[in-house]
Amino acid sequence: MKVKGIISEEKVTLPEMRSVLLRVESERLAAEKEMSYEFRRSIEHANQLSKTDPEKSRDLVSELVKMEKMKPEIAYRIANIMPKTRDEVRAIFAKERFTLSPEEIDSIIELVITHY
Repeated sequence: MKVKGIISEEKVTLPEMRSVLLRVESERLAAEKEMSYEFRRSIEHANQLSKTDPEKSRDLVSELVKMEKMKPEIAYRIANIMPKTRDEVRAIFAKERFTLSPEEIDSIIELVITHY
């Protein structure tokens, strides 16, 4: 499959991507079309790594973006990974030029747990 051009671009979380892939899969099955190896692997990857539903992941991103030092890219990364420990959160912020206080890390973990 060759891509001729990008029509639009939008950030989505992994659970949202999973729901889109499952919808496309059901459409292809209904039309009796063959699914490529890459498409099947994408669905398998999304099924294994999605830890919540699309609505909760989108809510989590919107809550995280409201935080002071949070960039949208990092908020989406947190929503995809769903870290549960301080070390996991620190690893996500490792490339940033600032460090988070223990209270900020704990508030991120609390948000993740409430949206799990």
